[in-house]
Amino acid sequence: MRIGGRTWIGAGLAISLLFGCAAMAAAGQDDLANTPAARGVTQVLTAAELAAWGRDRNDAGALIMAARLLAEVPVRQAGDEAPFLTAASLLDEAAAMAGDNPGVVDAIDRLRDPLTRGVRSSTFGAGPVLTVKSLQARERWAFDVEARGGEILRVAAIGDGDTNIDLVVRDARGAVVCRDGFGDHYPVCTVSPRAGGQMQIDIVNRGDVWTKVQVLSN
Repeated sequence: MRIGGRTWIGAGLAISLLFGCAAMAAAGQDDLANTPAARGVTQVLTAAELAAWGRDRNDAGALIMAARLLAEVPVRQAGDEAPFLTAASLLDEAAAMAGDNPGVVDAIDRLRDPLTRGVRSSTFGAGPVLTVKSLQARERWAFDVEARGGEILRVAAIGDGDTNIDLVVRDARGAVVCRDGFGDHYPVCTVSPRAGGQMQIDIVNRGDVWTKVQVLSN
């Protein structure tokens, strides 16, 4: 199956760079503490960033690759709001971007059914917990999680692109243990608590318009 070389080369370079960054970020972490669900959070975030890269460059191949990454990770959904970032939605975007390019359209059609039927077995275990939340302009949303001692806690907030999202993790005493407020809509925090206990997650919409956020945690 051959698709325009520039499309797949661009996607291949992007995915190599993104996985390289993820590997460097995890280099200092204890492999035993890095649970399958925590790795799943990282892969979903990588898919979101690759999809954004593809949109910026009108690269349908990048969106197809992002859909493949996303489809590998099972999630345990909490709440009633449907996720906006899915393998199916990324393939729809790729199809719209491809226009009348028959090679790309054929590739999407071949991938669509197995990708969207769901994960049957996975190295990511049961997968991370996914919650979707609509946040009004400047709104803050806080919730608690129970961290396990000796295990990585990884939390990511994936915005729909309308506005910047901040993410803060606090321990049981209220002290900030991680903050990602770099002015984008893909904040992520990774903490390795020595002892288990309750932690508070704060998600803040920094923009002047409402937005949807997909929050993942292991």
